[in-house]
Amino acid sequence: MANDGEKEAAALASVKLVRDGDIVGLGTGSTAAYAVRFLGERVQAGLKIRGIPTSIHTQEQAASLGIPLTTLDEFQTIDVTIDGADEVDPELRLIKGGGGALLREKIVASATRKFVIIADSSKQVPVLGKFPVPVETIKFAGALVAKKIRAMGAAVTVRGASSGKPFVTDEGNHILDCNFGPIADPLALARALENMPGVVEHGLFIGMAAVALIGRGDGVIEMRRAGS
Repeated sequence: MANDGEKEAAALASVKLVRDGDIVGLGTGSTAAYAVRFLGERVQAGLKIRGIPTSIHTQEQAASLGIPLTTLDEFQTIDVTIDGADEVDPELRLIKGGGGALLREKIVASATRKFVIIADSSKQVPVLGKFPVPVETIKFAGALVAKKIRAMGAAVTVRGASSGKPFVTDEGNHILDCNFGPIADPLALARALENMPGVVEHGLFIGMAAVALIGRGDGVIEMRRAGS
């Protein structure tokens, strides 16, 4: 079960990694929202940063807190990005995209010097795959991609919105939630998904996170990826 106290503790620890003058990637989701809130408090106290949000929702939250915003058009290198994850394994491989922002999240992460993941202890897993892998597709290709992924052995569902219609991402695409079960080789699966025409992006983030701050009970555990 997700734990709001652990999320808050991890988020509070993460904003201490942000320095004056940084360009900061702002993640999406319930845990990242805590970090954005705490960054807003630091900005109000005098911290000078510029944020690049990973979703319209985060953009609106950051603007409401007075965080100055910029874009990848202006800055193609981000000093630090703080974002959540749906699963984190011991090698800091991730499943992300439960909030539907995986495309922008991965683009921002790819431009980041230090990609910091924050999560509660329920997100820490020995093997990825209990959480479905989100796969963002263009609408035209959705049924075809779903058929191909089912042929790989996954259970595939089209993510729905509260309206009863398919969920639509900020970029106007659909998301397939693909349950592979325990993923023996996340890198091989990532490559297979990337090679499918019609797939825009997938929620496997491999070799990207430098640090994970995991809220556990009253404390925060820091995990670092080897070589990062």
